[in-house]
Amino acid sequence: MTSPKLQVDKLLDDQDTKVIVCCGSGGVGKTTSAAALALRAAERGRQTVVLTIDPARRLAQALGLKELGNHPRQVQLPDWEPAGELWAMMLDMRRTFDDMVLTHAGKERAEQLLANPFYQTISTSFSGTQEYMAMEKLGQLAATGEWDLIVVDTPPSRSALDFLDAPQRLSSALDSRLLRMLAAPARASGRGIRKLVGTGFTLFTKAISTILGGQLLTDASAFMQAFDSMFGGFRERAEKTAKLLSSPGTAFLVVAAPEPDALREAGYFVDRLDGEDMPLAGLIVNRTHPVLAKKLTANKALAAAESLEREDSAAPSTSAMLRIHADRVEQANREQRLLARFTRAHPIVSIARVPAMARDVHDVAGLRAIGDRLAGD
Repeated sequence: MTSPKLQVDKLLDDQDTKVIVCCGSGGVGKTTSAAALALRAAERGRQTVVLTIDPARRLAQALGLKELGNHPRQVQLPDWEPAGELWAMMLDMRRTFDDMVLTHAGKERAEQLLANPFYQTISTSFSGTQEYMAMEKLGQLAATGEWDLIVVDTPPSRSALDFLDAPQRLSSALDSRLLRMLAAPARASGRGIRKLVGTGFTLFTKAISTILGGQLLTDASAFMQAFDSMFGGFRERAEKTAKLLSSPGTAFLVVAAPEPDALREAGYFVDRLDGEDMPLAGLIVNRTHPVLAKKLTANKALAAAESLEREDSAAPSTSAMLRIHADRVEQANREQRLLARFTRAHPIVSIARVPAMARDVHDVAGLRAIGDRLAGD
């Protein structure tokens, strides 16, 4: 069964496409794919911004920038005049959380939150925070209306599903019964607490104080009191961004490598998007190994290599090349079997295959070459 071909240029040229989300498990080339798509879109006339989550700063280097910050910077290079514009930024998770607090909590409560040790911990290490802040930043970029295309490189999570689950997980965690109980001492007088929950709560707080330490309990309680006033807005923005992600103007591109775990993860994500009626554009399979001399099978190449080694000891380089070709054919066949299995399970998903590059992508020329491969040029 042959899968449909992903029409990358058609997707980029469609003015109704406002957001492209590149998602997939870690290490499959999401950052490079997102950057290549954004560059190609800008060269084809779109006002484009790419949001990367990659802490290695490879995108900045590839775009000729020393660094990227938490706000978009325009990419301007010598002898490069795209028909549109390209802007780029790298998510600063803590800075985004701080900006959200400053915008929505009011000056006094914002100062309380930013100085709170409990907040300083969860703003950088709470489960789901990075994924939520990526969605928060996406919402901010979309709200400005400055760009007609936003390309998002999702966080390098263990699971691609973390990006979709993060707002609900973080919201539920902050709304959990435990944190609400921690907030109770700051919300009510001692008499009020005893009236509401009696001796049991006093025993609870003593137990928690013993485990966490009295100061952490105090910090958590103060955090929840200050955060409570903006919690509704926190959840409202998460729901608004979720609606943006499910709108017709958004396109999800699942990125994978031709490996069992990556394609299995891609399959889970495709099923999830389908189950929630979210707009899947297709699958990008990075670092494939196509074979040019298709008539020379692995068996024929190995047989020829063995014959040369027996008969002509002066031709070791030819024999080595034949063995390399045989390995390449075997690898290509393995990849083809894996992709065939994916296609059987998801027959209508469009696929773009990007052959492995001879060297790492570190400049605009490399990103353009990736874009050409994505588009099948």
